[in-house]
Amino acid sequence: MSATIGVDIGGTKIALGVVTDSGEVVARTRRETQPNRPEEIVSALADGIAELKAAHEVQAVGVAAAGYIDAARSTVLFAPNLAWRENPLKQQVEALVDVPVVIENDANAAAWGEFRFGAGRDVDDMLMLTVGTGLGGGLVVNRRLVRGAHGVAAEFGHVRAVPDGHRCGCGNRGCWEQYTSGTALVREARELAESGSPLAVGMLERAGGKVKRITGPLVTDAARDGDPMAVELLADLGRQLGTAIASFVAILDPGVVVVGGGVSDAGDLLLGPARDAYEHELTGRGFRPAAAVVRAELGNDAGLVGAADLALAD
Repeated sequence: MSATIGVDIGGTKIALGVVTDSGEVVARTRRETQPNRPEEIVSALADGIAELKAAHEVQAVGVAAAGYIDAARSTVLFAPNLAWRENPLKQQVEALVDVPVVIENDANAAAWGEFRFGAGRDVDDMLMLTVGTGLGGGLVVNRRLVRGAHGVAAEFGHVRAVPDGHRCGCGNRGCWEQYTSGTALVREARELAESGSPLAVGMLERAGGKVKRITGPLVTDAARDGDPMAVELLADLGRQLGTAIASFVAILDPGVVVVGGGVSDAGDLLLGPARDAYEHELTGRGFRPAAAVVRAELGNDAGLVGAADLALAD
């Protein structure tokens, strides 16, 4: 049995696991980190890998990290939520763990995990969108992960949707990420609460009367309980997502569209309106096969599993 360590680096934690060649996670560990301390992240990463290596024979390590990863899959060119700029992460980690390391964009890794072992395993071409704090993406064409000439392809969240729209963290205005993400969901909910809208009374009660305590999971929980404002906010987000999917499908024609990320935990409260908008706006609707829009199956393990499998195949 071949085994690889998969790693998913988040803003405040690192999740690590030993993954078999069938996609099963057989051991886990985690480390807490500070995003503004890159040396600490590398040290914690190496420590977690050493712990797993001590109990399991592994061939390689695959690391999923948010940000732009170069085509050689070794350097983090830019990470928006971590203090990495032109950071030679592969070299740094390999020097400490004495095992081959591959670095991959986190959304690419999640897409590959879903393609190999999750919701995309029955198709050759798959588009994945991760709806979390931002909007990430991954693309598989003819059973190959698309990275582009410079390693930074499939940044669907930073396709501009609204000229002169909301300012995005990337520096531009009107990116899809500003309308189809957990950040957008929270922004809309807080704006309604701050406006004194009677629709927001229930939401504010859940947040203890504090607008800043309104979070994406809180909105989702309220929607599940039937809160009208929360239901409508998720429906609005879903319609925006469906419109984005229609545009991406018109260009890429995937076999399936997989939606993951934390906001997808809302299930059909998000995906129902998304599917309706997608089917209504898809170019050539009624005269072409339409890719199904489905929820991701691997949950929080998608990036970890995908990174491990990519390292095994390297």
